[in-house]
Amino acid sequence: MVTRERRLAEFDGNGEPPPDQAVEVLCEDHSGTYQLPFPCRFVEGQWRNSESGGAVEATVVGWRLPRF
Repeated sequence: MVTRERRLAEFDGNGEPPPDQAVEVLCEDHSGTYQLPFPCRFVEGQWRNSESGGAVEATVVGWRLPRF
């Protein structure tokens, strides 16, 4: 099992990503950490699904540039 600290280290984005940049996000809830299966953008202080534009209703604890 991947530890919380290791997973956070993999999502090493600092500050806020540019609003025109779709990124991968790491979220956390009472069960642990998980990566959302879709790219997100940080727009006007809120995380949004890059594909649908819908608000992310989860606690985002880290982000990183997409891995290809």
